[in-house]
Amino acid sequence: MVTLLLDSTQLEVVLSGAERAMAFRKGNVAIERSTITKVQLTEDAWTWLRGVPSPGTHLKGVVAMGTWRSAGGDDFAVIRRRRPSVVIDLEGHPEFQRVIVTTRHGLALVQALRLEVDEEPADVADIASETGSTPTAPVKKARPRKAPAPAPAV
Repeated sequence: MVTLLLDSTQLEVVLSGAERAMAFRKGNVAIERSTITKVQLTEDAWTWLRGVPSPGTHLKGVVAMGTWRSAGGDDFAVIRRRRPSVVIDLEGHPEFQRVIVTTRHGLALVQALRLEVDEEPADVADIASETGSTPTAPVKKARPRKAPAPAPAV
């Protein structure tokens, strides 16, 4: 899962080595705070994905990582399964129009973006916890699956 670092001037989406490989990206994604126009929380990030991966990795319903190109502009996505995510709309960013990231710290990100923060980058979950309450998305428990019924003998 990505790490979101925030300071007074920018939000940085820190990618692990595997995420960088699947996104075909050499570095992290840096977003100037002044370019963020809207932040939305969503339970299903797949509905926000538009365009085609170029370059990127896409296994439908499992993982989507990388740059997605569409007529509306380029988006950056790090989506894993059907987990809580955050959609960040940008205006004036040199690379992307939208960033879609699967994270359980979406509420903490929204809260941290409303605060004045230090010059040093800090994890959004840590920033939110300093305010007294750390909002996180509830963790859903996996439902047990029924075993398939045997096929009737013919």
